Amino acid sequence: MRNDIKNHLSVVQSLAPASRTAAANGTGVDLANYDGAMIVIDAGAAGGTTPSFTFKVQESADNSTFTAVAASNLDGAEPVITDANDLAVYTIGYHGIKRYVRVAITVVAGTTPTLVASATVVRGLGRVKP
Repeated sequence: MRNDIKNHLSVVQSLAPASRTAAANGTGVDLANYDGAMIVIDAGAAGGTTPSFTFKVQESADNSTFTAVAASNLDGAEPVITDANDLAVYTIGYHGIKRYVRVAITVVAGTTPTLVASATVVRGLGRVKP
């Protein structure tokens, strides 16, 4: 018999899939009752002339005031997506202590830049099974 991980993980969308042309903040994801989290960023094709998009993991104690997560509380780098490294999935571990996390995207450079992308938070090590 194979063991599955479905009953040990919970996947929540933070940044809905969309064609991005401007900055956007994802929805906060509640980490209550979980001792681990991983952010999954799915980047599609980047378009425009020299497009550049930055993803940031943010945290909050109250799901209202979000701040950037310190690099020491992340396992992996927050990606900067260009037309040279698009069409990829990026994963980042979260080691912080705040109750909520979200993913934000900003447009850094380019002429008419576009990027199809989404971000989800995978919650794990649950104190209660999802």
